[in-house]
Amino acid sequence: MAVGARDFIDKLLVEKYAKEQVDNHNQQESKYSPDQVFEVMNHASSNAINYFKLSQRLAIACYAVNAKAANYRRIQPINQGNQG
Repeated sequence: MAVGARDFIDKLLVEKYAKEQVDNHNQQESKYSPDQVFEVMNHASSNAINYFKLSQRLAIACYAVNAKAANYRRIQPINQGNQG
């Protein structure tokens, strides 16, 4: 797995933040507890799953509405034996 910028925007972001000086490596305590982080991740994944399920149901409903509203014409077969 490669590490680095994948496109032009990533390259600009890497260049911008490479110059930033951050000195928080001695900080042992996080602002958020692991339980809070897990809870937020759980909510985000639940939202993504619900969105996916909803979009699938909406696609099925739209397909059904379009199929019901479609006007199909019946094609009459040509009688080949009665020509004369």
